[in-house]
Amino acid sequence: MPATTSQKKIRVVVAKPGLDGHDRGAKIIARALRDAGMEVIYTGLHQTPEQIVETVIQEDADAVGLSILSGAHMTLVPRVVALLREQGAGDVVVTVGGTIPAEDIPALKELGVAEVFTPGASTSAAIEFIRGAVARGAWRAPAAATPEEES
Repeated sequence: MPATTSQKKIRVVVAKPGLDGHDRGAKIIARALRDAGMEVIYTGLHQTPEQIVETVIQEDADAVGLSILSGAHMTLVPRVVALLREQGAGDVVVTVGGTIPAEDIPALKELGVAEVFTPGASTSAAIEFIRGAVARGAWRAPAAATPEEES
């Protein structure tokens, strides 16, 4: 349902981190989010984690969707999450979509990813998840461990 005048539109950055050159899925989800009444900023291909986080902050985004097919999700996603925290944007809802092995999903969620959408996930599932997470305002990535907690 589209936002009303008294309701702020949800702002979502859809990004393609790394060297992955296939963006059909990212474009499909970007269009679906837009058609659902969200404001979507698509970064295009070959974005660094730093570029993605800069866009999230500049656009005052509520959520970021990272589309990864390259297999580099365990390197790129932790960097994006860490940079968001460093920049004071740890409350941004982080979702990941793409070819993510099931065994990596718990580790990604432990890092602070709110949800992982694998091939075959419906666009409506992503839309409803983002709406719910942003509306609750309760999503917070787990805080990074302090040096005392790590020892």
